[in-house]
Amino acid sequence: MNRSSKRSILAALYLRVSTTDKGQDTDNQLLQLRDFCDRLGWKIYDIYVDRESGRKGRRERSGFAQLFENAARRKFDVLVFWSLDRFSREGIRKTINYLQRLDTYGIRFKSYTEPLLDTDNELVAHIVLGVLSYLAQQEALKISERTKAGLQRVRAQGKILGRPNGFQKWKDKLIAMQNAGYSQGRMSCETGLSYNTVKTYLRRMAEESIM
Repeated sequence: MNRSSKRSILAALYLRVSTTDKGQDTDNQLLQLRDFCDRLGWKIYDIYVDRESGRKGRRERSGFAQLFENAARRKFDVLVFWSLDRFSREGIRKTINYLQRLDTYGIRFKSYTEPLLDTDNELVAHIVLGVLSYLAQQEALKISERTKAGLQRVRAQGKILGRPNGFQKWKDKLIAMQNAGYSQGRMSCETGLSYNTVKTYLRRMAEESIM
Protein backbone atom coordinates (compact mmCIF):
# COMPACT_ATOMS: atom_id res chain seq x y z
CA MET A 1 0.00 0.00 0.00
CA ASN A 2 1.08 3.55 -0.63
CA ARG A 3 0.43 4.67 2.92
CA SER A 4 2.36 7.23 4.87
CA SER A 5 4.37 5.57 7.67
CA LYS A 6 4.11 8.75 9.74
CA ARG A 7 0.52 8.19 10.76
CA SER A 8 -1.18 5.44 12.73
CA ILE A 9 -2.93 2.55 11.04
CA LEU A 10 -6.67 3.19 10.87
CA ALA A 11 -8.77 0.16 11.70
CA ALA A 12 -12.44 -0.46 11.02
CA LEU A 13 -14.24 -2.91 13.31
CA TYR A 14 -17.11 -5.06 12.08
CA LEU A 15 -19.40 -6.62 14.70
CA ARG A 16 -22.35 -8.87 14.04
CA VAL A 17 -24.79 -10.88 16.08
CA SER A 18 -27.86 -12.68 14.83
CA THR A 19 -31.22 -12.68 16.58
CA THR A 20 -30.84 -16.47 16.74
CA ASP A 21 -27.47 -16.34 18.53
CA LYS A 22 -27.46 -17.45 22.14
CA GLY A 23 -25.16 -15.65 24.57
CA GLN A 24 -23.70 -13.41 21.89
CA ASP A 25 -23.46 -9.68 22.21
CA THR A 26 -21.67 -7.04 20.18
CA ASP A 27 -20.39 -5.47 23.43
CA ASN A 28 -18.32 -8.58 24.13
CA GLN A 29 -16.83 -8.50 20.65
CA LEU A 30 -16.17 -4.76 20.85
CA LEU A 31 -14.19 -4.94 24.10
CA GLN A 32 -11.87 -7.59 22.67
CA LEU A 33 -11.39 -5.87 19.33
CA ARG A 34 -10.71 -2.47 20.93
CA ASP A 35 -8.07 -4.03 23.17
CA PHE A 36 -6.56 -5.83 20.16
CA CYS A 37 -6.20 -2.55 18.24
CA ASP A 38 -4.81 -0.74 21.28
CA ARG A 39 -2.10 -3.37 21.68
CA LEU A 40 -1.08 -2.94 18.04
CA GLY A 41 -1.20 0.84 18.25
CA TRP A 42 -4.00 1.11 15.70
CA LYS A 43 -6.56 3.92 15.81
CA ILE A 44 -10.19 2.99 15.28
CA TYR A 45 -11.70 4.81 12.30
CA ASP A 46 -15.24 3.50 12.74
CA ILE A 47 -17.30 0.62 14.13
CA TYR A 48 -19.90 -1.11 11.96
CA VAL A 49 -22.59 -3.19 13.65
CA ASP A 50 -25.27 -5.52 12.30
CA ARG A 51 -27.82 -7.57 14.19
CA GLU A 52 -28.70 -9.81 11.28
CA SER A 53 -27.92 -13.29 10.06
CA GLY A 54 -24.54 -13.65 8.38
CA ARG A 55 -26.32 -15.44 5.54
CA LYS A 56 -27.89 -12.13 4.49
CA GLY A 57 -26.21 -10.23 1.71
CA ARG A 58 -24.67 -6.79 1.67
CA ARG A 59 -27.90 -4.95 0.84
CA GLU A 60 -29.64 -6.57 3.81
CA ARG A 61 -26.92 -5.65 6.32
CA SER A 62 -26.67 -1.87 6.61
CA GLY A 63 -23.43 -1.92 8.61
CA PHE A 64 -21.83 -4.30 6.13
CA ALA A 65 -22.91 -2.11 3.21
CA GLN A 66 -21.55 1.07 4.83
CA LEU A 67 -18.30 -0.72 5.60
CA PHE A 68 -17.73 -1.49 1.92
CA GLU A 69 -18.68 2.01 0.83
CA ASN A 70 -15.98 3.45 3.08
CA ALA A 71 -13.51 0.73 2.12
CA ALA A 72 -13.95 1.70 -1.54
CA ARG A 73 -13.01 5.26 -0.54
CA ARG A 74 -10.00 3.91 1.43
CA LYS A 75 -11.18 5.58 4.60
CA PHE A 76 -9.28 3.02 6.70
CA ASP A 77 -6.34 0.63 6.34
CA VAL A 78 -7.43 -2.63 7.92
CA LEU A 79 -10.70 -4.37 8.72
CA VAL A 80 -10.86 -6.34 11.96
CA PHE A 81 -13.65 -8.80 12.74
CA TRP A 82 -14.17 -11.31 15.54
CA SER A 83 -14.25 -14.41 13.33
CA LEU A 84 -15.08 -15.32 9.77
CA ASP A 85 -18.61 -16.44 10.64
CA ARG A 86 -19.22 -13.02 12.22
CA PHE A 87 -18.13 -11.46 8.91
CA SER A 88 -20.16 -13.67 6.55
CA ARG A 89 -21.95 -16.99 6.37
CA GLU A 90 -22.86 -16.75 2.71
CA GLY A 91 -20.52 -19.53 1.62
CA ILE A 92 -17.03 -19.83 0.19
CA ARG A 93 -17.53 -18.03 -3.10
CA LYS A 94 -19.24 -14.92 -1.75
CA THR A 95 -17.01 -14.67 1.32
CA ILE A 96 -13.86 -14.87 -0.78
CA ASN A 97 -15.36 -12.31 -3.15
CA TYR A 98 -15.88 -9.88 -0.24
CA LEU A 99 -12.31 -10.28 0.99
CA GLN A 100 -10.87 -10.04 -2.50
CA ARG A 101 -12.82 -6.82 -2.96
CA LEU A 102 -11.23 -5.44 0.19
CA ASP A 103 -7.85 -6.41 -1.22
CA THR A 104 -8.52 -4.55 -4.48
CA TYR A 105 -9.31 -1.47 -2.38
CA GLY A 106 -5.95 -1.85 -0.64
CA ILE A 107 -7.61 -2.80 2.65
CA ARG A 108 -6.05 -5.49 4.84
CA PHE A 109 -8.17 -7.75 7.02
CA LYS A 110 -7.64 -9.63 10.27
CA SER A 111 -9.74 -12.15 12.16
CA TYR A 112 -9.28 -11.73 15.92
CA THR A 113 -9.97 -15.38 16.82
CA GLU A 114 -8.32 -16.85 13.70
CA PRO A 115 -4.78 -15.43 13.58
CA LEU A 116 -3.89 -17.39 10.43
CA LEU A 117 -6.66 -15.59 8.57
CA ASP A 118 -4.60 -12.54 7.85
CA THR A 119 -3.46 -10.83 4.68
CA ASP A 120 0.10 -10.88 6.02
CA ASN A 121 0.29 -14.58 5.03
CA GLU A 122 -1.51 -14.80 1.71
CA LEU A 123 -1.14 -18.52 0.99
CA VAL A 124 -2.14 -19.70 4.45
CA ALA A 125 -4.93 -17.14 4.64
CA HIS A 126 -6.50 -18.38 1.40
CA ILE A 127 -6.36 -22.01 2.49
CA VAL A 128 -7.81 -21.28 5.92
CA LEU A 129 -10.39 -18.94 4.39
CA GLY A 130 -11.74 -21.66 2.13
CA VAL A 131 -12.08 -24.16 4.95
CA LEU A 132 -13.63 -21.72 7.44
CA SER A 133 -16.05 -20.30 4.86
CA TYR A 134 -17.30 -23.80 4.13
CA LEU A 135 -17.69 -24.63 7.83
CA ALA A 136 -19.49 -21.34 8.50
CA GLN A 137 -21.90 -22.04 5.64
CA GLN A 138 -22.61 -25.56 6.91
CA GLU A 139 -23.26 -24.29 10.43
CA ALA A 140 -25.67 -21.68 9.08
CA LEU A 141 -27.54 -24.40 7.17
CA LYS A 142 -27.80 -26.48 10.34
CA ILE A 143 -29.22 -23.51 12.25
CA SER A 144 -31.70 -22.91 9.44
CA GLU A 145 -32.86 -26.52 9.48
CA ARG A 146 -33.24 -26.49 13.28
CA THR A 147 -35.25 -23.28 13.05
CA LYS A 148 -37.54 -24.72 10.38
CA ALA A 149 -38.08 -27.86 12.45
CA GLY A 150 -38.95 -25.74 15.47
CA LEU A 151 -41.44 -23.66 13.47
CA GLN A 152 -43.11 -26.78 12.10
CA ARG A 153 -43.44 -28.18 15.62
CA VAL A 154 -44.99 -24.93 16.89
CA ARG A 155 -47.43 -24.82 13.96
CA ALA A 156 -48.41 -28.43 14.62
CA GLN A 157 -49.29 -27.38 18.17
CA GLY A 158 -51.60 -24.69 16.80
CA LYS A 159 -49.61 -21.74 18.07
CA ILE A 160 -49.49 -18.38 16.28
CA LEU A 161 -46.01 -17.38 15.13
CA GLY A 162 -44.36 -14.00 14.72
CA ARG A 163 -46.18 -10.75 15.34
CA PRO A 164 -49.79 -11.34 14.34
CA ASN A 165 -50.81 -7.68 14.76
CA GLY A 166 -48.31 -6.47 12.16
CA PHE A 167 -49.14 -9.32 9.82
CA GLN A 168 -52.88 -8.83 10.12
CA LYS A 169 -52.48 -5.08 9.63
CA TRP A 170 -50.76 -5.47 6.26
CA LYS A 171 -52.25 -8.74 5.06
CA ASP A 172 -55.13 -7.31 2.99
CA LYS A 173 -52.93 -4.57 1.54
CA LEU A 174 -50.29 -7.08 0.49
CA ILE A 175 -52.91 -9.37 -1.04
CA ALA A 176 -54.18 -6.45 -3.13
CA MET A 177 -50.65 -5.55 -4.21
CA GLN A 178 -49.87 -9.16 -5.03
CA ASN A 179 -53.03 -9.45 -7.15
CA ALA A 180 -52.03 -6.24 -8.93
CA GLY A 181 -48.67 -7.80 -9.84
CA TYR A 182 -46.47 -5.69 -7.58
CA SER A 183 -42.93 -6.94 -7.01
CA GLN A 184 -41.75 -7.55 -3.46
CA GLY A 185 -39.42 -4.57 -3.77
CA ARG A 186 -42.28 -2.28 -4.75
CA MET A 187 -44.41 -3.64 -1.89
CA SER A 188 -41.58 -2.80 0.47
CA CYS A 189 -41.25 0.75 -0.86
CA GLU A 190 -44.97 1.53 -0.75
CA THR A 191 -45.69 0.01 2.68
CA GLY A 192 -42.49 1.07 4.41
CA LEU A 193 -41.95 -2.53 5.50
CA SER A 194 -38.51 -4.04 5.09
CA TYR A 195 -37.95 -6.31 2.12
CA ASN A 196 -37.48 -9.29 4.46
CA THR A 197 -40.70 -8.50 6.34
CA VAL A 198 -42.66 -8.37 3.08
CA LYS A 199 -41.09 -11.67 2.06
CA THR A 200 -42.01 -13.23 5.43
CA TYR A 201 -45.60 -11.97 5.30
CA LEU A 202 -46.06 -13.26 1.74
CA ARG A 203 -44.73 -16.64 2.79
CA ARG A 204 -47.19 -16.74 5.70
CA MET A 205 -50.01 -15.80 3.36
CA ALA A 206 -49.04 -18.63 1.02
CA GLU A 207 -48.89 -21.08 3.90
CA GLU A 208 -52.31 -20.02 5.13
CA SER A 209 -53.80 -20.45 1.66
CA ILE A 210 -52.85 -24.14 1.52
CA MET A 211 -53.94 -25.02 5.05
